[in-house]
Amino acid sequence: MIIILLLTFASTATHGHWIKFLFLFSNLTKLDFCIILMLHIILVLSYLVSLSCMSFFILQVTNPTMIKLWLLLLMVLSNGFSSTGAGMHNSTIPASVNIGALFSFNTTVGRMVKLAIEAAVDDVNSDPSILGKTKLNISLQEDSKYQGFLSISEVLQVMARHTVAIIGPQTSTTAHVITHIANELQVPLLSFSANDPTLSSLQFPFFIRTGPNDLYLMTAIADFVNYNGWKDVIAVYVDDDNGRNGISALGDKLSERRCKISYKAPMSPEATREEITDLLVQVALAESRIIVVHTNTNWGPKVFGVAKYLGMMGTGYVWIATGFLSAIIDIGSPLSSDVMDEIQGVITLRMYTPDSELKRRFVSRWKNLTADNKGHSPLGLSPLGLYAYDTVYVLARALDTFFKQGNSITFSNDPRLSTLHGDNLHLDALKIFNEGVLLCKSIHDIDIIGVSGQFKYTSGGDLVNPAYEIINVIGTGSRRIGYWSNYSGLSVIPPEVLYSKPVNHSNSSQKLLPVIWPGDTTQKPRGWVFPNSGRVLRIGVPKRVSYQEFATQIQGTDSFKGFCIDVFLSAVNLLPYAVPYKFIPYGDGQNNPSDTELVRLITAGEYDGAIGDITITTKRTKMVDFTQPFMETGLVVVAAVRQTDSNAWAFLAPFTPTMWCVTASFFIFMGAAIWILEHRVNDDFRGPPKKQVVTVLWFSFSTMFFAHRENTVSTLGRFVLLIWLFVVLIINSSYTASLTSILTVQQLSSPIKGIESLINSKEPIGYVQGSFVKNYLVQEIGIDASRLVPLKTPEESSKALKKGPQKGGVAAYIDERAYIELFLSTRCDFTIVGPEFTRNGWGFAFPRDSPLAVDLSTAILQLSENGDLQRIHDKWLLSSACLSQGAKLELERLNLRSFWGLYLICGVSCLLALFIYLIQITRQYSKHHLQELESTNQSSGSGSSRLRTFVSFMDEKEETVKNRSKRKQMERISNRSNEGGSSINSNKGYASSTRIGFDNET
Repeated sequence: MIIILLLTFASTATHGHWIKFLFLFSNLTKLDFCIILMLHIILVLSYLVSLSCMSFFILQVTNPTMIKLWLLLLMVLSNGFSSTGAGMHNSTIPASVNIGALFSFNTTVGRMVKLAIEAAVDDVNSDPSILGKTKLNISLQEDSKYQGFLSISEVLQVMARHTVAIIGPQTSTTAHVITHIANELQVPLLSFSANDPTLSSLQFPFFIRTGPNDLYLMTAIADFVNYNGWKDVIAVYVDDDNGRNGISALGDKLSERRCKISYKAPMSPEATREEITDLLVQVALAESRIIVVHTNTNWGPKVFGVAKYLGMMGTGYVWIATGFLSAIIDIGSPLSSDVMDEIQGVITLRMYTPDSELKRRFVSRWKNLTADNKGHSPLGLSPLGLYAYDTVYVLARALDTFFKQGNSITFSNDPRLSTLHGDNLHLDALKIFNEGVLLCKSIHDIDIIGVSGQFKYTSGGDLVNPAYEIINVIGTGSRRIGYWSNYSGLSVIPPEVLYSKPVNHSNSSQKLLPVIWPGDTTQKPRGWVFPNSGRVLRIGVPKRVSYQEFATQIQGTDSFKGFCIDVFLSAVNLLPYAVPYKFIPYGDGQNNPSDTELVRLITAGEYDGAIGDITITTKRTKMVDFTQPFMETGLVVVAAVRQTDSNAWAFLAPFTPTMWCVTASFFIFMGAAIWILEHRVNDDFRGPPKKQVVTVLWFSFSTMFFAHRENTVSTLGRFVLLIWLFVVLIINSSYTASLTSILTVQQLSSPIKGIESLINSKEPIGYVQGSFVKNYLVQEIGIDASRLVPLKTPEESSKALKKGPQKGGVAAYIDERAYIELFLSTRCDFTIVGPEFTRNGWGFAFPRDSPLAVDLSTAILQLSENGDLQRIHDKWLLSSACLSQGAKLELERLNLRSFWGLYLICGVSCLLALFIYLIQITRQYSKHHLQELESTNQSSGSGSSRLRTFVSFMDEKEETVKNRSKRKQMERISNRSNEGGSSINSNKGYASSTRIGFDNET
C-alpha cells in the first residue's frame, strides 16, 4: 500500500514538470522528443495504474471510515495532477509584465519616442490577440544627462522592479555601460537608437538592436562619396563611443573603395561654441572639402551654425550629415528660417521605412497623439518613432510566444552580487531573470510586418534589408535624391521594388538625382582645394650636369629655367587656385643626381613634390603619384657611323636576293600560265615551238613595263593578267621609291643595327650616370653590368663613341630619345640605330593620393590641346639640320616578307584559272574522243596513245576542233537518212554540198 501511494504521488507531482520540460527544449530532434514523450506516457500510465489499485483496495475495505479516507486522498491527488499538469499553462501566465524604457524625455527625440512607446503599449493592452489578459506595465525612466554613472543608477532602479526587458537607451554611450548590467541580470535590452556598430550580439548577447546598424549608414556614405569620385573626406564627430566607432567604421568602408579619411576632427561631448569654432578653423585649413558630420541632435545644429559663421557653407564645400539631421528636420518641422539657412545644400540620410497601410494609419494618428504636447514646440514624426512603436510590438509578440511555449517568469538571486556585501547599495533587490535567454530567443525569431516595415533578424543580430533615403536640404525643406540599400546600393528606385530583381552593384547601376550643393549650385564640387595653411610646397628639382635645357638653376639666384620648368609654370597657372611653392635644387652639381632617390625623398617627406626630366617607371610609381606625361620618350641606341658611296650595282639594292628570285620566277610562271590559257584561242600565242618560247618570255617581262603587244581574248586569261598587272604595279612603285632613296640619300652605315645586335656583340655600352638605364639594362634585358660604362656629359659620351671599343671607348650609347635628340643636334657623326625598345614618359612626382597630381594632369592635357606644350617644346628643343641628317641611316632592303601577300593572291588566282581551264579542256576532249570512236568503231586504245591524243588535242586550235566536230555530226545525219529510205538524191546533194563547204573551210 505504501509503495502504491509513493508511485501515485511521484506520477502526479512530475506530470506537469514533464510538460514544461518539453516546451523548454522545443528545439530537440525528433528522436529526442519521442523518447521524452514515451517517458511521459509511462508516468501517466503508472498514475492510472496506481489509481486502479487504490480503487481495488477501497472496494476490499468495508470500514466506512477507511472508505472516506481513501476518497479524500484520491481527490487530493487528482487536484494535484490538475494543478501541476493540465492547468500549467494558465496558472503561470501573470496578470501583468513589467518592462522599462530609458530615454531622455526632455529632448525632442525623447518626447517623440515617449509618445510612440505609450501608444504602442496602449494598443497592445487593448488587443486581446496579444498576450491575452496579460497587460504590459511600462516604467519610463529619465536618462537626463547621457552619463555613464547616472545611467547605471537609473537602470538599476528599473531592474529592481522585476523588469523582464528594457527599451532603450537613447545613446550608444549609455548602451555601452548598461549592457554589462543587462548581461549580468539576463534582462534583454532593446534599442532602436543606439546603433553603434561595436555593440555586437557576440559581446553583448542581451543587447538587441531594433533599428538599423550604423555600419550600414557608414556604408551608404562611403558609396555616396565614391559615386561622386571623391577620394578624401574630413570627419567631424563627438569624441564618445558612438562617434569614434562610427567614424572607424566609415574609414573601413572608405578604404574598401580606395578612399580615406584625410583628417579627423573630434570634439568633446561638452564642447563650447568657441571650441567648435577652433575645430572648424582647422578643418577649413585642410585640403578636403568633403566633410562628414557624425554627432547627435544636440550638437549638430551648433556645428552648422559655426560653419555658416566661418563661411564654410558656400561653394566648393560638401557637407554630409548622418541621421541626426534628418531627425531634426522630421521632428522639428517646420524649422526656423535661420536654422534652414545654416544647412542649405547639406546631404543627410534618413532610415527608410516603406510605405504601407499600417504606416499611413499610424501617421494619421500622430496629430491626435501630439495634441496634448502642450508647452512644447510642434512634434513631428521621424523613423525613430516608427521603430519605437514597433519595438514595443516586437517585445509583446515575443512575450506572447514565450508564454505559449509554457514558460514562466521567475527571478532568482545573483550569487555573485551576494558576495559583494553591498547591503547599503541595496544590491539584494536585483534579481536574475531566469528565462531571459528564452525571451531573447523569442525576440530574435520574430518575423512580423510593423509600421516601419518587415521586422526580421539575420543570423548576425541585425534587421534584414537595411535601407536609407538620401536627402538634400534645399529652400525651406528637403528633397529626396535617391535611396541606398544593402541589396542594390544607390538607386532612384525604392528598395522594395529592387528586392524582386537580381542583385546589381555595378557602377553603371548606381544612380542619384541631381544635387543642389552649398552655394546654391548644381555643379559638383571638386572635393578639395589647396590647403590654406600658409605652408609653402618644397618642390625638388634635379640639378643636372648634362642637358641643362630641360632644367637648370640660374647662376646666383634661386630661380630655375628650362623646358620642364616652363611646363610646370604653365600648368600651375591653369589651376583654379593658388599654389605656393619653392624650388629646391637636388644634387651636388658635379654628378647627375639619381631621380629614383629624389622620388624616395618625397615618400620620406623631405619634399612635397619633384619636377624635371623624371622618367615614369614601374618602381617609382609604387612610391609616388605621377602626373600625366608631358614628354613621350623611350630608350634608343646611338652609334658612330661612317659615310659610304654608291656603287655600280646599286640598282640591285632595293630588293633582297630572295625577293629578286621570287619575282623573276613569278614573271616566268605568269607568262606560261597566260600562254596555256590563250594558246588554243589566240593566234598571237600559236606557231612553232621556238617561236612560242620566245613569245612566252617576251610577254612575261614586257608586262613589267606594261609594253606587251599580245592581246588576251579568253576570259580566264584576262582575269589572270589583270591581277598580275596589279602586282607588277605595286612592285614597280616600291622598287622605284627604294632605288630613288638609295641613289639620292647619303649612305651611313654602322656595325650596330639596334639593341639586339648590341646584346649579341659583347661590346662595352655607355649610359648616362644617375639614370635608370643601368638598372633596366641589367635587370630587364640581362646585359652584364661589367659591359656598362657610366658617362657624365655629352662631351664624354661623344669621345667614347669616337674611340670605339678597340681604343677604350664604347660601341654604342643608350639614353632616352629626348636627350639623344639634343645630343645629335650638333653631332652629325652619330645616329640612332634601330627603333625605340622602350616607351616611357616624363611626369611631375607628388606624394601618393595627392589631389595636386590629378589637377596638374588635367592642366597638362589642356596645354597639349591648345598647342602651348608644343610651343614650349619648340622654344627649348628645336631640332637642327644635323639631327635630321643623322637619322638617315642605311635603309633596309625590301624583302619577300613585305610582298608575300600579293604573291599569294596572284598565285592562287592563277592556279584557280588553270584548274578551271583544265576542267573545260577535259570535257571538250571527252566529247571529241567519244565521237571519234563512234565514227571509226575502234577501241579507246592504250594509255600512252590516249595521252598523245590528249596533248595533240590541247595543241590543236579550238576553232578547227569545232569545225571538224560539226562536219562529222552532219555526216552522221546523212547516213541515218540513207538507211531510212528517205530521198537519197536530195540527201546526197545536200551532203555533197555540205562536204564541199567543209572542205573549203578546211
